[in-house]
Amino acid sequence: MKLIIHGGFFSESATNHETKLAKRNALERIVKDSYSFLETHSALETVVFAVSLLEDDELFNAGIGSQIQGDGKIRMTAALMDGATHKMSGVINIEDVRNPIQVAEVLLNYDDRILGGSGATNFARQNGFEKFSTEIPQRRSEYEAKLKASGTGTVGCVAIDKDRKLAVATSTGGKGFEIPGRISDSGTVAGNYANELCGVSLTGVGEDIVSNATAAKIVTRVTDGFSLQEAFTKTFNELKPYDGFAGAIGIDNKGNIYHQDSHPSMVFASFDGKELEVFG
Repeated sequence: MKLIIHGGFFSESATNHETKLAKRNALERIVKDSYSFLETHSALETVVFAVSLLEDDELFNAGIGSQIQGDGKIRMTAALMDGATHKMSGVINIEDVRNPIQVAEVLLNYDDRILGGSGATNFARQNGFEKFSTEIPQRRSEYEAKLKASGTGTVGCVAIDKDRKLAVATSTGGKGFEIPGRISDSGTVAGNYANELCGVSLTGVGEDIVSNATAAKIVTRVTDGFSLQEAFTKTFNELKPYDGFAGAIGIDNKGNIYHQDSHPSMVFASFDGKELEVFG
């Protein structure tokens, strides 16, 4: 049993020692709590649990603390994929829910599994998700002062359970000041993909990640016989011609964990019950 989580790039917020320490502490707490959960739950249940905790922490750009779009509203995206069944579900540009990843989890049981905009928000209301504002004062002050963040914030989790089943979940509050209606990579197979052999979650600039089909490429290459590291290396090399900005975390069905970023520094943490790794 193992899992790895990410919380976007450190460069998206003030690069002071206090912020760095706060993010390290938060990721260590969340990865350990999520591993304890994994001990008695499936990988699929665990990635939802872990991403929900990340959504509930205003240090990260997902759920609470999501970025504000160009029209002054917050719209969030989250997706989930079960490596065992190859089913993916997600919500794109959903509004006024606390945990978008939990709405995506409910959708996994429906034939129509990816919903966007008002359809996603209405589905959430019909399924008992109360209206909840995820805006925090910091994001409003940034918006009003036109202080643009770097747009590289996303959270995610990849887990392998005791039955060697893999799952991945990813959630984002967007890049901030985007045109309403923009689609991020987090709700697509470019940013969130898993099968029975590998699971991968991405953070970074969504347009770069989609252009490279990053998560799907890594998982496909592992399926075709590449090692996890080889699949990451080749796929990240394909970002270089356009200086693509991305970070990724992954686990294969042998329990190998790997992470890579194209620009410093993705914030992440991994734990297997004994060995803890947290970004520098």
